[in-house]
Amino acid sequence: MTFCLTTTIVKPENDTLINRAVILLHGYGGDGKDISMLTLNWKRFLPNTIFLCPNGHEKCEINPTGYQWFDLTRDDSEYILEQSKKSEIKLKQFIEEVKNEYHLPNSQICLSGFSQGCMMSINLGLTNNENYNCIIGFSGKVINTEDLIKRKTSSTKMLLIHGDKDAVVSPTFLLEAKDFLIRNNVMVETKMIKNCEHHIPAEASSAALNYIKNNFQI
Repeated sequence: MTFCLTTTIVKPENDTLINRAVILLHGYGGDGKDISMLTLNWKRFLPNTIFLCPNGHEKCEINPTGYQWFDLTRDDSEYILEQSKKSEIKLKQFIEEVKNEYHLPNSQICLSGFSQGCMMSINLGLTNNENYNCIIGFSGKVINTEDLIKRKTSSTKMLLIHGDKDAVVSPTFLLEAKDFLIRNNVMVETKMIKNCEHHIPAEASSAALNYIKNNFQI
């Protein structure tokens, strides 16, 4: 199967039967190989799980060796929203391909992402006709609350994690996202990591793994 996005795939060992998937979305300027590093620890505790880490559908404007889910070279909220919606269409196609290839329902799929990938995961998890198993978001935010309220069709539960020293995506966005989600009847847990900048430390990775295990009931 060739997916619509170039993808780093980490399969279960020993050709174990696949009955769940974790889709990991990288941040701005990154790629699937970068974010797949999370699976080095996770896969030991998530048997029967395939990890899919797609590259963004566009080359990054400021880092041509990496990719982006939407362009950030213009400080224009309407432009960013428009570009993110184009990315949503591509990612929804990708997810449908994954579901068909591995015969998985939404309930057996976890969406996760870092920074820009987190933002996309939140939108994907709340604009589908059916909830996914869960969402794990690292260092992100809600792209546009007014737009998302209008388009919200599902309420996938989620864990949002942020560093309190993040100078790229302010930690105040974690609090804003939590408030937005609670007011819109989405089950959300949050974790603020002390003395953490814009990256995924071991503490965040461990918290995310435990959340996934609990929701997959492993």
